[in-house]
Amino acid sequence: MSNLEFVYTTYIKTTPEKVWQAITNPEFARQYWSNENISDWKKGSEWKHVDPKTKHVRIVGKVLESNPPKQLVTSWASPNNLADESRVTYDISVIGDLVRLDVTHTNLSEDMGRGVSSGWPLVLSSMKSFLETGKAIDIIAVKGPCKDAA
Repeated sequence: MSNLEFVYTTYIKTTPEKVWQAITNPEFARQYWSNENISDWKKGSEWKHVDPKTKHVRIVGKVLESNPPKQLVTSWASPNNLADESRVTYDISVIGDLVRLDVTHTNLSEDMGRGVSSGWPLVLSSMKSFLETGKAIDIIAVKGPCKDAA
């Protein structure tokens, strides 16, 4: 395990509640991420990132903190390598008529760091586009089939 960290900030013309839903609602996440985030989002609960077509579980973790619609903290690991566990913090705040979303992914191994450093900007740009225009980026066309990372 390494102390690599990835931080991404974006500003979205929407509400904190809609950003929260985009992260935590499986049907919503599928529209911009092409995968579903599944959990009850209560502290201590398990969560998983699942391909809705194949039902392949890509990422697993636990909900470490849940304060809707302001902050969500989860652990993050490939189901094939649970020892390579990292942590993702979603901080949601209001700045004027915008929502500021800070995603901080910490305790990254070099392998996971490589994956998320290209994955998070694409996923979060797609989320922003979807929330603001109703049209997401075709992530699969840009990146190819999702690997076990962001």
